Amino acid sequence: MSARRIALALFALGALGALLAGCAPIDAVRGIAGRWQQDGDSAAFYDVGSVAPGRPGEIVRSQALVGPPAGSRAWRILYHSTDQDDRDIVVSGIVVMPTAPSPPSGRAIVSWAHPTTGVAPVCAPSRTIGGTSLIPGLHGFLAAGDVVAAADYPGLGVANPSSYLIGRAEGRSVLDAARAARNLIGSEAGTDLLLWGHSQGGQAALFAAQEQRAYAPELRLRALAVAAPASDLAALLRDHLDDLSGVAIGSYAYSAYAAAYDVPLDGILTAEGIAATPSMTRLCLLSQVGAIHSIARPLVGGYTTADPGSTEPWASLLAENTPGGVPIGVPILVAQGLRTSWWTPPSPPRSSVACARRGSTCATCGCRRTVMAWSRSRPAARWRAGSARCRPAPCRPPRADTPRSAPRHPTGTPDRLNRPSTGGRTPGAGRHEAGHRW
Repeated sequence: MSARRIALALFALGALGALLAGCAPIDAVRGIAGRWQQDGDSAAFYDVGSVAPGRPGEIVRSQALVGPPAGSRAWRILYHSTDQDDRDIVVSGIVVMPTAPSPPSGRAIVSWAHPTTGVAPVCAPSRTIGGTSLIPGLHGFLAAGDVVAAADYPGLGVANPSSYLIGRAEGRSVLDAARAARNLIGSEAGTDLLLWGHSQGGQAALFAAQEQRAYAPELRLRALAVAAPASDLAALLRDHLDDLSGVAIGSYAYSAYAAAYDVPLDGILTAEGIAATPSMTRLCLLSQVGAIHSIARPLVGGYTTADPGSTEPWASLLAENTPGGVPIGVPILVAQGLRTSWWTPPSPPRSSVACARRGSTCATCGCRRTVMAWSRSRPAARWRAGSARCRPAPCRPPRADTPRSAPRHPTGTPDRLNRPSTGGRTPGAGRHEAGHRW
């Protein structure tokens, strides 16, 4: 991949990260949920039964998708990957490629890591009708000639234990989705890799970047962009101990860790919280958020018994799954919303500070305008042009005087007692925030 191509890729990724981190307006987010319709006819595709172990990225089966974007072909795929304990698993996802001729060196691969959708198998993006429309920037990447791979993560699509916020498992599934794209006949994918993730997917993409050299050395990582990444898990859960998001999304995280690490939930959740958690984890965030919140709302303030960031073994497990401990060595774009009229953002993404310490080329962007990142009407050229405000540069820790939309405690956490009015609604209720770090 030429230096110019890398620059253009960062330009596009930067624009997308900036737009997503700016916090999509409520109507746009509702539009995403409106497109979240499960494909009931696809269930048999995900029933893998007994499958012999395979090489990471090896295709188990594929199925052409009906109605891909104009000028492209798309497949729903099952492929081999490995979990956090190096066990062979089967993961699902989507691959989309342009129909235009590929360059002699093969197409670059953009591996997209999606934000939180849920932890039940039916919550997988690839199991929705029109799942390709949920990949931000897809049309721009296809126009640039790229192949786009989108992992569902372990536990989504194919029935496996949930990998929610388990960095190695998520990151490996993102890398193996790129490998699967190369193994898919007709994809014409090369070895150049661009990683792009949002929210939960930001953590997954950061772990994929950290693991790439040792785990997938045949791929050539060229750039990484993350928007509103889950970059400090202990702080993230601590910031939401007493709100609706902390219960709803916490149910996903605590149950996944309990299963993956054999940790009893009674060390962190109340008896009422333990009883309600299975009901929340069966529901999908974008299509059933009202039902999740109806279960979670009575538990606000009474879901956890302690701060997981200072309670063992949870504190160590969260630290283990927080990105930033391994040098990445490629240009990185970290984008985070700074101000909206209806949401108080958390402190700047700590991954940008870790990036600065690691010596990578990094840009940290704060976008103060509310923008519609998910709109199909915004052409890729506009996305690319928007990145002028977020150019890669030597990474520096975020400034302490960054403007905020609400007063903050001396500790730097949002002052929930002084948030702007939300018209009587619980902040964040009923919507999935693009600028949020889930």
